[in-house]
Amino acid sequence: MALTNDDLQAMSNLLDDKLKPIKDDIDTLEKKITSLELTLENETNHGIKIIAEGHLDLSRKLDQALKVENEKEILLLRVNHLENELRKVKERISQIA
Repeated sequence: MALTNDDLQAMSNLLDDKLKPIKDDIDTLEKKITSLELTLENETNHGIKIIAEGHLDLSRKLDQALKVENEKEILLLRVNHLENELRKVKERISQIA
């Protein structure tokens, strides 16, 4: 017994009816994936960029603060050295006078 075109058409329609919910689910998943991709691209990546720029600014400010602190330490060392030199000069003057 051979299948007729009507039989094949009926089988095709049955398969289409059975597969329609799966196709709908796939369409829904594709829409959700597209939405997630757009969210990642437009919001998450942009947010990460903003945070990274903020951290870069903090890093620069820290470098500037450390530079000032280093200069302060050098100045304190120089003042200490000059105070010792001044003390020695005063001692020599008091010995001479």
